[in-house]
Amino acid sequence: MDDGKIIDLFFERSEQAISQLSEKYGHICVRIAQNILKNREDAEECANDAYLGVWNTVPPRRPDPLISYLCRLVKNNALTKYHSNTAQKRNTYYDTPITELEDCIPSPRTTEDSCDARELSRAINAFLRSLDIDSRVMFVRRYWYRDSVKDIAKRFNITPGNAAVRLSRIRGDMKEHLEKRGISV
Repeated sequence: MDDGKIIDLFFERSEQAISQLSEKYGHICVRIAQNILKNREDAEECANDAYLGVWNTVPPRRPDPLISYLCRLVKNNALTKYHSNTAQKRNTYYDTPITELEDCIPSPRTTEDSCDARELSRAINAFLRSLDIDSRVMFVRRYWYRDSVKDIAKRFNITPGNAAVRLSRIRGDMKEHLEKRGISV
């Protein structure tokens, strides 16, 4: 079923909307959450909470594209659950991708001083559009979906060391791209 029909089901308040949403995008939702949480049950709970989130916001919203809206809800739910689960300890598996980007993305304090979040977002999007498709997919898989370097290497049929080097170069290129646009890092 296409996204427009699924959204129409939400507007009709049909419970079939959630089952159709789950059938079409459930595996993606669980994968996103599981990459963050490393726990299948928690990941499924986050996906279910995201379906409820869509139920509660559609209508009046009509998200386009639906997949992006749903994935953002899942990711936010998973991050909340992650922080709840790791409040007393540091989980380096998830924190590693974040720390890898610290040298490329300005801190919130610096961002407020030098540019607003929309300008930063536009600059990052422009950078991503400038990449070849493999580099763009690598970047998104690592920093959005939180895939491990090992999983990325497997996906691209390269060694983990090669994947790590390519990601490092992409981050360096992004840092340079942002600095050229006057965004201090």
